[in-house]
Amino acid sequence: MTSIPLCLPDSMTPEQFLAEYWQKKPLLIKQGLPQLVGMFEPDDMLGLALEEDASARLLTQAASKKNGQPQWQLKKSPLIEADFDNLPEQWTVLVQNLEQWSPELGQLWQAFDFIPQWQRDDIMVSYAPKGGSVGKHYDDYDVFLAQGFGSRRWQLGKFCDKDTEFVADEPIRLFDDMGEIVFDEILEAGDVLYVPPKLSHFGLAQDDCLTFSFGCRRPNLMQIIDSMADIATNDSDLFIPMLLPQAMQASGELKAESIDAIKTQLLQMLQSERGDTIIRQAVSEVVSKRQYDVLVPEESINTDKMIAALASGATLQADYSNRLLYNQNNDDITLYANGQLLDSLDETATAMLVRLADGAHLTLNDMEGIDPDEVMEWLENGWIWLNHPE
Repeated sequence: MTSIPLCLPDSMTPEQFLAEYWQKKPLLIKQGLPQLVGMFEPDDMLGLALEEDASARLLTQAASKKNGQPQWQLKKSPLIEADFDNLPEQWTVLVQNLEQWSPELGQLWQAFDFIPQWQRDDIMVSYAPKGGSVGKHYDDYDVFLAQGFGSRRWQLGKFCDKDTEFVADEPIRLFDDMGEIVFDEILEAGDVLYVPPKLSHFGLAQDDCLTFSFGCRRPNLMQIIDSMADIATNDSDLFIPMLLPQAMQASGELKAESIDAIKTQLLQMLQSERGDTIIRQAVSEVVSKRQYDVLVPEESINTDKMIAALASGATLQADYSNRLLYNQNNDDITLYANGQLLDSLDETATAMLVRLADGAHLTLNDMEGIDPDEVMEWLENGWIWLNHPE
């Protein structure tokens, strides 16, 4: 497959983008993703929204108002054809996790290889007819808004925070005041707009349009704490009661000194080699978990068919709808897939999966020294994808 250029202006390096724009300020990238042009039409996404296993939402904005505010309605999948009957003038349908439905679309993540793949969330599409939107809002994550069909006008305003007031009694987080408008442009098919976290934005369809959101996010601390607790339950030493100094005190009091002593021992454990191992595994499991359930592939394949396809020019590569990553501690490499530690791999399998995680396209010759049935298991698990030549 032809490599996809990075989605950045011609004069900008990845280092410059990360230093000056990432999580700081927006960036318009004209024709940043031309490969998206013509890939899908509105009917494709409307049909997908009706699929039983799709993760879709239908947002409608009624003309009537309550207390001066638009009335939004939200319906989540499963959606049926009747949901699209008698729609108001302004409506939008959103479909998540498009990589699962279109590996070809998932390939476009390569254009964002300057962002580590463990920070990729998913690709979402927003379809709206002329005048459709999802209101003024902000996201807690980074997003690259790529226009795939038609055109959409984007306005960007102020950065928001926890004190930002949302419109009451609406099914989605919306607000009225975007502050000073710092960006007001119409994106055509192939254009991309980077929007950092918490920056208010408002998109309005100028005609029938498809906007593809390449979202990037990091875990929150609660996810890491939960994962650490799960992993720590397998360490029997952590169940041994602590030894703590004791001084005379009232029998009913839990003194601050005792709490501080427990905190000190906890921090010492976290800063020890044992703590490093727990944190490393906890973070790796959290960021490699899928957000959506795995779809069962319709195409059946076995080891012989896989080898025949590879002999005919197909390649193996990481499946962009799954999560395959590794971390390295000195000379030890540990792999994770979809939230699971892979602890039964030999050196050859580890080296091959590392290459796949790093975005390599591997051929039949790259399978030398490895059992094809083991590679077949990776395919069945969804860690990798068989890319057939066009």
